[in-house]
Amino acid sequence: MIKFLDLKMVNNNYKRELSDACNRVIDSGWYILGQELETFEQEFADFCNVKYAVGVANGLDALALVIRAWKEMGKLKPGDEIIVPANTYIASILAISENDLVPVLVEPDPKTYNLCPKNTEKAITIKTKAILSVHLYGLLSPMPELMAIAKENNLLVLEDCAQAHGAEINGKRAGNWGDAGAFSFYPGKNLGALGDAGAITTNDKELASVLKALRNYGSHKKYENLYKGVNSRLDEIQAAMLRVKLRYLEDETNNRRNIAKRYIGEIINPLVSLPTWGGDSDHVFHLFVIETEHRDNLHEFLLSKGIETMIHYPKAPHKQQAYTEYKDFVLPITEGIHKRVLSLPIGPFMEETEVNQIINAVNLYE
Repeated sequence: MIKFLDLKMVNNNYKRELSDACNRVIDSGWYILGQELETFEQEFADFCNVKYAVGVANGLDALALVIRAWKEMGKLKPGDEIIVPANTYIASILAISENDLVPVLVEPDPKTYNLCPKNTEKAITIKTKAILSVHLYGLLSPMPELMAIAKENNLLVLEDCAQAHGAEINGKRAGNWGDAGAFSFYPGKNLGALGDAGAITTNDKELASVLKALRNYGSHKKYENLYKGVNSRLDEIQAAMLRVKLRYLEDETNNRRNIAKRYIGEIINPLVSLPTWGGDSDHVFHLFVIETEHRDNLHEFLLSKGIETMIHYPKAPHKQQAYTEYKDFVLPITEGIHKRVLSLPIGPFMEETEVNQIINAVNLYE
């Protein structure tokens, strides 16, 4: 069986270094808000070419805490609207609603799955205060166009970079386009921890300072609380693990792109639509997502051939019970995407024989 993603195999490549990093933390006797986190924050900021990175507990917290910080800074208030792609993972929307702001669901570009600049412009009202751009599946959103729209309308921009570590346009990386970027290091991400973890990137010194307090009970100094904060700290062991894996991220990304090139060049089944990609560094292929009207049948067919695939995501956020207030929304592009997409395996250490098997099996489907 070709697993969709074999995390044990991925991490075994760095097992000795990961074990050494874990032991280093154990031996230090310091496990929260220590040197490992501080060093990782600087290394990840350097990777993203930003001034500041703030480690937090997970990707959802990264998104939510940025919005929360902007509220504390007087830049947002309850009832303000934030534009977000309708086809995103629900975390992007949860981060908005849990801060008592209003998610404005916008249909994506059907070719890229990311925010459509024209649809974004149409959705702007006097209540719109921010754009939450999701770099879905690893493809950087059209940030030059979105940033121009934001500047013209005096809007904040938060990038959801959970799937796009290292993606770039004209040398400018995910997390360095907007006012802030939110990253997840969930184990299955391109840069994955061995547990939950996340980070926020920004060039705004004040925002970074507020975030560092919010993640730590609203405090910079013990027992002195500036805000009604939360406990959302990236712990020392996960920071140490991430420092190891960050060193190899570029190589792993190149491996993913090489597999994607083969899929795009060699899958020729007319029943399948392939991702739109020009071969540039704007895509890091966290996922390789195809579309077909026969999604469920193809999924079962590939499983019968010993190939595990995944559906990202089977149900759109506005169709979830959690958001019944949106149940009557009609979003045909989004709903169609969720009915047709299927993700093929694209792990960074897949064997050539596995890639061959997947290509041949997809081409055999009829």
